[in-house]
Amino acid sequence: MNDLPFFALAAVCILTIIFLANFYIRRRFTDKAERDQRRARAAALNAKKAGLLVNCPLCNSVLLPGEDLFSRVYRPMNVHDQLCTIRGCPHCYPNPEPGVKRECPVCHKEVSLDDGHLVARLFNKTDGKKHVIVSGCNLCCKSKL
Repeated sequence: MNDLPFFALAAVCILTIIFLANFYIRRRFTDKAERDQRRARAAALNAKKAGLLVNCPLCNSVLLPGEDLFSRVYRPMNVHDQLCTIRGCPHCYPNPEPGVKRECPVCHKEVSLDDGHLVARLFNKTDGKKHVIVSGCNLCCKSKL
């Protein structure tokens, strides 16, 4: 009978340690997620101030610095007007994020993930900048391919 208070105290101590460890682990992971979200918001704000934000022509997601379109530019490379196909951005291709809809900006039909792409013209300016004009998707722009 003398051991009962000792075991009760030991059980309370063990439960307290488990609770504190659980609290610490949860706090650590939520702090990391919040920190990552703050960094992404700060990068987007800095890019917006610098005028570097571009939208994906397929899903209209904002592309942060370092995020590029999946595209293919066809030869010849030394002319100022080239044919180009655009598959999408990291948000909509090859694995679209939940809720992202891939839509053609010309005919407004849904572009399939398997064989769908946008047909565009890439203009290389003399000052080194590039300009893209989207002609349509592979369904509404068949005569141009």
